[in-house]
Amino acid sequence: MVGLLIGAVALGGGYVAARNFVRRRLRFVDAVRRPAAPIVAGVAATALALPAAALPFITMWTAAAFGVGVAGGVASGRRSAELPPGDQP
Repeated sequence: MVGLLIGAVALGGGYVAARNFVRRRLRFVDAVRRPAAPIVAGVAATALALPAAALPFITMWTAAAFGVGVAGGVASGRRSAELPPGDQP
């Protein structure tokens, strides 16, 4: 039960963090608009989270849930409206 809760937190946390990062920092980067960007980000996040699977309550499924959350966050964040080029703050 605790493992399921940790997996849900990893999925939600990865989604929210990636979406906010893409909206704030990567809104003018052309590479994030490519179709493969969410997949690349999700695979990279899973690969970075896999060493944490050695801990007792974190499994490889938790790392995969984190990767899916990051991929979803990138896909959601890149669809946000961007400012026109002349209106930069």
